[in-house]
Amino acid sequence: MPVQEISVKEKLISDYLQQMTLEEKVGQMIFARIPAENQLEDLISYQFGGYILFSRDFEGRTLEQVKEEVAAYQANSKLPLLMASDEEGGTVTRVSQLLETPFASPLELYQSGGLEAVLEDTKHKTSLLKGIGIHAGFFPVADLSTDPWSFIYDRTIGQDAATTSTYISQEVQLLKQEQFASTLKHFPGYGNNADSHTDLVYDNRSLEELRANDFLPFKAGIEAGADSIMVSHNIVPAIDDVPSSISPEINNILRNELGFDGVIMTDDFDMLGLSQFVDQNSGALQTIQAGTDMILSSSYASQIPYIVEQVKAGTITEERLDQSVKRILGMKYDLGLIK
Repeated sequence: MPVQEISVKEKLISDYLQQMTLEEKVGQMIFARIPAENQLEDLISYQFGGYILFSRDFEGRTLEQVKEEVAAYQANSKLPLLMASDEEGGTVTRVSQLLETPFASPLELYQSGGLEAVLEDTKHKTSLLKGIGIHAGFFPVADLSTDPWSFIYDRTIGQDAATTSTYISQEVQLLKQEQFASTLKHFPGYGNNADSHTDLVYDNRSLEELRANDFLPFKAGIEAGADSIMVSHNIVPAIDDVPSSISPEINNILRNELGFDGVIMTDDFDMLGLSQFVDQNSGALQTIQAGTDMILSSSYASQIPYIVEQVKAGTITEERLDQSVKRILGMKYDLGLIK
């Protein structure tokens, strides 16, 4: 049989991987929240895969100042960083605080102008974010909720599975055209459950119900070419008895049932829905063992050396890390960050 010719993308990723140390590989798997101090020092020390700007990183700054800071982070990273900031619109905005009118929520936009209004807003949003060097906004929200009193409702479009699936598919296709990272969240779907920022959340729905409803928008996004999927901390006993973010079964569903081959990332590890269940270091090990690619973390200073030691001890293999790093580098390639 003839040897299959590898693509330019695969060759580039392979070359990067061969040059990386074990510590750098673990660093790529960390999507770090920018710390309050020592931002450049920590970046240089740990070589993160991504850096996340929160509200405090925009306060008292102009867009131009933020752009300069982002450029400084990139200049001090051996590999191009995936710069990110939650910018769903509505209740979850970051850069919007620097604008005269913050981005509206997809729910508000859909109710006033339908899907066309949501997509038009996405174009404005991605243009602004890319203009200051941010390539990921951690959207679209693919959760289903039709209960106005539920935690997640205001962050969805408030519609059924079919309508939400159409929205997610078109949103992902648009983001792909804009060369901006799409992140479907929060798998396996929040539904009308409580807020895992503040407590352990148990979702007692059956797997059959999730397959028939909540999985559908994620499936539509995957088929449209989603770059990444964010997994919630909700515990779904019908699937696993641990938070979804550290569950091998959740990853198995994403990879083998839904056919997703992109980057799987956790929700913020600081959320009580996880931190009340497991400590930061053990959780980091467990999520990597489960098959996750990136950890949204503030505890990287302990997690990175801990994971390095676990590899050296044989608890997990470097080959397992390589699988994730390849996906992360692949996403960066698709976004035009590495060439």
